[in-house]
Order: sequence, then structure tokens, then C-alpha cells
Amino acid sequence: MNVAETIALQQERTVRWHVQPPAIEDSETMPEFLALVEKNHLENFNLWHEEDIARCDDLGAERVRQAKRTIDKHNQQRNDYIESIDQYMVEMLEPAEQGCPLNSETPGMMIDRLSILALKEYHMREEAERKDASDSHRGSCLAKHQVVQRQIDDLSAALSALLEEVQAGTRSFRVYFQFKMYNDSQLNPQLRRAA
Repeated sequence: MNVAETIALQQERTVRWHVQPPAIEDSETMPEFLALVEKNHLENFNLWHEEDIARCDDLGAERVRQAKRTIDKHNQQRNDYIESIDQYMVEMLEPAEQGCPLNSETPGMMIDRLSILALKEYHMREEAERKDASDSHRGSCLAKHQVVQRQIDDLSAALSALLEEVQAGTRSFRVYFQFKMYNDSQLNPQLRRAA
């Protein structure tokens, strides 16, 4: 797994999907790992923009309710792709079961955070370059953009280090598959009552 390639894919798709309708590339032409990264990133992309809609009070309660349902759906898919990335990493890296420290985050969680940072970097740069904004706003957003870029650099270095340490057998990670209760009528009492 190449961390720089992962980040480049997330950044390129962010730019592309703001110009043309978001779509998944033909996964036959893309390595399996990058196809999972792309799918996770698309869920984050859709979440980002649906959350913007959910915060618009002038759209009416029904549209905000629809946005919330859409957010739940994308968030579930996002978590499923994080787990798929982690499962792929377990199969490729075979992390140690014991005998070395466990990382608090899995590679999939870190890749998901990089995805969100790619979106934040794009939108913060957009704000820093907005012609109709004040100089103060643009300056503030430029400073924030630089912080986001530093976060991307730091997180990518941490992910690279984790992968190297897992391969060396000096650090490990464990995948705890999430039990999302809010979408499951067997686990959410409100959904169970409504059914």
C-alpha cells in the first residue's frame, strides 16, 4: 500500500467530483485496495455535501429530514468501507495477534480521516480564494488551509510508520467491526417500535 498514492487519489477525486457528477471508476482497472479507498472517499464526499444541506434552515423540515436519512445511509456505507479496507490490510499485512503494542486506530480509520482532510483542504482553499469574501476571511482560511495541509502530512507520516511497524512486527492493530445500532431495527428500540 502506497500512502502517497492513496492521498493523490483522494485529492484528485475531490477536484474531479466538484466539476462532474461523482462516480466510481471502473474497479476492474484499479487495484482492489484503491477501489476501496475510492468508494470510502465517495461516501465522505456525499456526506460532506449532504451535511451542508442539513444545516440550511431555509430548506424546510422535510428536506432536512431527507438529508438526515441520506447522511445515515452514507455514514453506514462509509463505515462498511473502512472495515473493508481494514479487512484487506489484515489479509495483506497479517498483523501480530500479540507480543507488540496495538495502535489505537486502524489503517482504515486513518485513511478515512485522510479522506475527510482532502475534502476539508479543497473547501478551505476554495474559501481562501473566494473573490467575494473579505481579505480577513480569505486570510483566516488560508491559515486554516495550511494547518489542514500539515494535518495531512502528519497523518500520512503516521500511517506510513504504522504500516512499516506492522510489517516489521513491532506494532499491530486489531479490527473491531462496528456495531452501528442506529440503522438496525433489532438494536434500535425506536426503529423496533416503529416496525
